[in-house]
Amino acid sequence: MYRNKLRRTGEVSWEIPADSTRGMLVPAKIFASEEMLPSIDDSALTQISNAATLPGVVLHTVAMPDIHSGYGLPIGGVMATDPVTGVVSPGAAGYDINCGVRIMRTPINFAQASAVRGTLAERLMTAVPGGVGRGGVHELEHDDYRNIAEHGAGWAVNKGLGFKDDLANCESNGRLEGAELKHAGNHAMKRGRDQMGTLGSGNHFCEIQHVDEIYDQEVADKWGLSKGQILVMIHTGSRGFGHQVATEYLETMEHAMKKYGITVPDRELACAPMESEEGREYLSAMRTAANYAWANRQVIMHSVRTALADIFHIEPESMRLLYDVAHNIIKIERHLVNGKQTNILVHRKGATRSFPAGNPELADVFKETGQPVLVPGDMGRMSFLLAGSAKSMDESFGSSCHGAGRRLSRHQALKQAGSGKKIQEGLSARGIEVRAAGRQTLAEEMPDAYKDVSQVVDVVATAGLAKMVARMRPVVVIKG
Repeated sequence: MYRNKLRRTGEVSWEIPADSTRGMLVPAKIFASEEMLPSIDDSALTQISNAATLPGVVLHTVAMPDIHSGYGLPIGGVMATDPVTGVVSPGAAGYDINCGVRIMRTPINFAQASAVRGTLAERLMTAVPGGVGRGGVHELEHDDYRNIAEHGAGWAVNKGLGFKDDLANCESNGRLEGAELKHAGNHAMKRGRDQMGTLGSGNHFCEIQHVDEIYDQEVADKWGLSKGQILVMIHTGSRGFGHQVATEYLETMEHAMKKYGITVPDRELACAPMESEEGREYLSAMRTAANYAWANRQVIMHSVRTALADIFHIEPESMRLLYDVAHNIIKIERHLVNGKQTNILVHRKGATRSFPAGNPELADVFKETGQPVLVPGDMGRMSFLLAGSAKSMDESFGSSCHGAGRRLSRHQALKQAGSGKKIQEGLSARGIEVRAAGRQTLAEEMPDAYKDVSQVVDVVATAGLAKMVARMRPVVVIKG
């Protein structure tokens, strides 16, 4: 239905006009090359258009080139609502609240890491627990939860699991204000109690990568990057804690819509006015889950840093966080709306913040360069580092893509891969050491299950949402 409504607005930009169907209040904007359009499923186009019907939605909804259908808002979707007249929709952040990515710099080079990649894989499998429901070594007490809600990643740093400057290199300094533990609930705390410092399952990973291409030397120098350097990329979120928060509040929102007389074209977009009791309590619980996720990635990074220091006989202080970004989150941000700077509620679902140089929310070094945008690919090809650019503030609420985006469902990937062992052996022959909690995961996450991430970042760069800085390739991959 919506595919026939697409209107070209630029080299890699398209629009579904607001008058395309009854109820749309703003247009839906899609970033994709002409070659990509056939691979975007119709349901994702429907979802990004449905989001344009929500009360208080502003300017446009936005789909990134890695878009694919999700729960409510498509993965790769961005929307914003007016905090006074608009709603908040848990489905537009998803179940894995503050799923995100961080990258740590190291002084290790590619030759050193490649020579011991088997050892690295085994040590990291031990240091970073993964798999469905897998617990870690940090059993959280109520005081821990209270501090995590208040301090986010700072909870881990205060326990000696990191350095103070780690926090400055996190989006929002690794914590959101306005998080009250009571709104997350006991069931969420029970589920997350033994999961701090764990990857989880599916597409979550810890990856040892080497920088194999630099596109912007000036920015790379300021970020401390060089060709052949080893980086560590970590991708995970708020585990069972965040999932429980999302589950409970999606049900709450369905009841709230009846209370406030709100109707939506898809129940997965269940919502409530931001200023309502339900809206405020969800945002508080969501922020608590987001802070749990930042703490989780901080703990994992510390475990990896400790393991690498032991293997390569280097100081932990020589390995520093470059950046940490969320890609499933809802935040109040300041943007230009109808010619006026105003606060809006930005929902990102599988989309990464991409703030440009000069933005007051960034640490000093990134005020010069723009915020690092971390874009993982698949475990067999490449990932990218980009820098946020000013045009993203006009085009996409300061947002960019978050990864390659799935091309095949997990079932399709399993059918095509044959076996996880076959995938593992094929990657090993190419110099990539892979480990997973279960071999089925390797089949589900095979490289061909994903779009070519280089095509995705090309669209983002062409659209001016971010500029390319560096490309990395995998050496060791640990999957949940």
